[in-house]
Amino acid sequence: MLRKDFYFDLPQDLIAQYPSGIRGEDKLMELGRFDGHVSHHLMHELPDLISSDTLMIFNNSKVRKARVYGIKETTGREQEFMFLNQTDTSGTAWNTMVKSAKKQKPGMRYKFQDGLIGTIIENPQNEGTEFRTLKFESVIDESWFEKNGHIPLPPYIKREDTEADSERYQTVYAKETGSAACPTAGLHFTNEMLEQLKNKGIDLDWVTLHVGLGTFLPVREDKIEDHKMHEEVFTVSSETARKVNEAKEKSRPILAVGTTSVRTLESACDEHGLVVAGTQKTHIFMYPGFKFRIVDQMFTNFHTPESTLIMLVSAFAGRESILDAYRTAVAKRYRFFSYGDAMLIK
Repeated sequence: MLRKDFYFDLPQDLIAQYPSGIRGEDKLMELGRFDGHVSHHLMHELPDLISSDTLMIFNNSKVRKARVYGIKETTGREQEFMFLNQTDTSGTAWNTMVKSAKKQKPGMRYKFQDGLIGTIIENPQNEGTEFRTLKFESVIDESWFEKNGHIPLPPYIKREDTEADSERYQTVYAKETGSAACPTAGLHFTNEMLEQLKNKGIDLDWVTLHVGLGTFLPVREDKIEDHKMHEEVFTVSSETARKVNEAKEKSRPILAVGTTSVRTLESACDEHGLVVAGTQKTHIFMYPGFKFRIVDQMFTNFHTPESTLIMLVSAFAGRESILDAYRTAVAKRYRFFSYGDAMLIK
């Protein structure tokens, strides 16, 4: 299967550069998973579209202010680093994604906003990639990112982050810090919406997948089967695993909010079709032909052409149905990507 099979034309003015004026005031497309039928709604209608016996699973990962700028000591030039994960237990070495990575060599030193120095160190795994390992003189913790970092808005948002993004590029239920990008399907939900869902009898529960390169790195291979997903860490609690397995046993629908929740649940599924609790790593790649064993319904955003995310929803609802729905979304002026409108597939 080819990457170009997942291309669609998208006018640039439909790529949302800002969130809607008020959280949750977004359009919502409903897509029939098996018949491709499309209907148009608003986000506040969502509780009416979900049956009361549904178990909804959300990703409660919190976005880290992971985009940090350092000044190269020898030139005084500013360099952007996207901090991804620690590479040792000391908390002083971090794996980062770097612009113009070929020019960033081991031994180069960068001074960050608070004066802390980071030095690029040798890491054979980084050779030929856009990644570099930074070693610091002291521990880098979440308070350091809060002081020195910026919200890591995706590259298709053509502006600098603002103070408003600190709130709007974060779900209202975000709890566990560690993501380098937001699990954006959840941005549509307000606390009031969550209460409405509960009041209808819909069961809500949480998993954690820290969004990293596995989710947002582009597919560069022409044959999608050649694409290698990067690992991401996820956690499923014993209580959540119990709820999911009981729901499956009783044939209750399981609705995953966001592709990261889908990836978590399907990655946590064992050979018996049961979700296993614990913390694991996943590099699962879902494209047409993938067999879903846990998730029955999906709430998601509209995704970028030729991305692993549009491949995932195509695996779930069929490539032609997804591309037809996206063409309809373009015609109806839906807003796309992280700050855009939403889709319910059921």
